[in-house]
Amino acid sequence: MKNSKNRLWYILFVAPLVLIFATVVVIPFLMGIYYAFFQWDGIGANPKVFVGFDNFKHLLTDTRFFKSAWLTTLFTILAVASVNIVGLFFALLVTSKLRTANAARTMIFMPYLIGGLILGYIWQFIFTDVFKRLGELTGFDNVFFNWLMDPQYALYAMVFVFTWQMAGYVMIIYIAGIQGIPEDVIEASKIDGANGWQRLRKIIFPLLMPAFTISLFLTLSSAFKVYDVNLSLTGGGPANATELFAMNIYNEIFGYGNYGFGQAKAIVFFLIVAAITLTQVYLTKKREVEM
Repeated sequence: MKNSKNRLWYILFVAPLVLIFATVVVIPFLMGIYYAFFQWDGIGANPKVFVGFDNFKHLLTDTRFFKSAWLTTLFTILAVASVNIVGLFFALLVTSKLRTANAARTMIFMPYLIGGLILGYIWQFIFTDVFKRLGELTGFDNVFFNWLMDPQYALYAMVFVFTWQMAGYVMIIYIAGIQGIPEDVIEASKIDGANGWQRLRKIIFPLLMPAFTISLFLTLSSAFKVYDVNLSLTGGGPANATELFAMNIYNEIFGYGNYGFGQAKAIVFFLIVAAITLTQVYLTKKREVEM
């Protein structure tokens, strides 16, 4: 009787969350799969024309889609590497004997609390006005110029802003991992004569593999799905030089009115992200066991 009463309470607490998740995620996802097989402009009054797999076949000839795929891949590689390197560096810094460690943690983590849209507009002002002024004052106008107006540098500007936003969040994960390393293991390595680099490479990095798994998964998925910073910082420009996957799908559906084709892109996008992130988790989890 007691177990059944406890089960009832569990269901009572979980049911609202399951309902919200189903309404916001599961049902729209299934509807998206359904619409991917139709030619439709998204307007309810207009008829839907069943086209089968034609929308998916059309992807093979869509140069904008392949360009956005390449840009998203390049952005993700650069962003994942920079976020994790910077986040790990900050974690090692604030867990060392630093007097201002607590203040440093707060300052580094704060950018993550700023919404992506606001963050993009802040850095748009910095790249547009502050960088121009710095270039005039210092004479380094080949470095301090409006990166957002140059197709070669606009994507790097996005990587910089994404890193500035996410590094503090990843830092917290690495801090938890570092603090979970037994102190006696570190002390034993010092007694054995291991220097700082040897301790980092042979002890800290292997024992941080669970933190690496989580951080890589979060940064991979976030980088692939980034939209808010893309929208507010560059808007996909200049000349579609920063139109990433999510923005390409949004523009296809709401900009060009190709609802079915856009949903087909979204399904392919989901499969790509799922395959890459699951592969990453499998490989890093396997590495944890080996360690």
